[in-house]
Amino acid sequence: MSLARQLMKNKMALCCLMIISIIILLGIFAPYIAPFDPNKVRIVRKYASISTEHWLGCDHLGRDIFSRLLYGIRSTLFLSLLTMTITIIVGSIIGLISGYQRGKLDEVIMRLCDIMLSFPSQVMILAIVGVLGVGIENVIIANIVVKWAWYSRMIRSSVIKYSRKNYILFSRAIGAPHSFIIRRHLLPNIMSELVVLATLDTGWVILNISALSFIGLGVQAPTAEWGLMLSEAKNVMIQHPMQMVYPGIAILVVVAAFNLLGDCLRDILDPKEKTHV
Repeated sequence: MSLARQLMKNKMALCCLMIISIIILLGIFAPYIAPFDPNKVRIVRKYASISTEHWLGCDHLGRDIFSRLLYGIRSTLFLSLLTMTITIIVGSIIGLISGYQRGKLDEVIMRLCDIMLSFPSQVMILAIVGVLGVGIENVIIANIVVKWAWYSRMIRSSVIKYSRKNYILFSRAIGAPHSFIIRRHLLPNIMSELVVLATLDTGWVILNISALSFIGLGVQAPTAEWGLMLSEAKNVMIQHPMQMVYPGIAILVVVAAFNLLGDCLRDILDPKEKTHV
């Protein structure tokens, strides 16, 4: 049974896919959906309550919260997906080379991975951002630097496991090019594991970007970003608690959707690992 059919039969996976797809579409078409400019300051509308004009009210500068949430999808989710894409590409290439070639090159790469993985990820990210400076570009670089080693090690393990299969040994015996073996035999086998890992890690990256923006190291004002919106609302969380609720719920929904989708994909692609609650 194809992956698409299995996903269609899994209600939880289908629900998560729909949520993620809707949010992505809202982010893409934010300029056409948002009723106001997300960065337009209107002090006269400061902390305006929910109305037909402002569906979620306004913030401390009179900016429409609903519009900022829509544009925040681009800063939070889209940047997280970009980070994961680059991380997967870098980690997969290094992991494939390490697992397929073996020898001294494999030893050097694995020792480098050991060094990278020996440091707590959050500490490493803060250290890299501290050295490179404040900004979302440096946050993305920090996440890639921290995560590539983990993906390289996981891909290497899968490559070594599948390299011992008879059909790959046969391909090597008849002199098939290495590029053919990697493209036609190894990549299709490790792709399912890679998809599961990437889906689960996307939520982690979203939380990292939001957290760093919250403490002032990520996305900078006035750009709309969910973590930054939380940071701007924390000073009035008693007087105007809904200022923090909206971006908080947005982060919760997206992260939960990716995590649940990753769990569903793991159960579908590897039934032996299926957990029973």
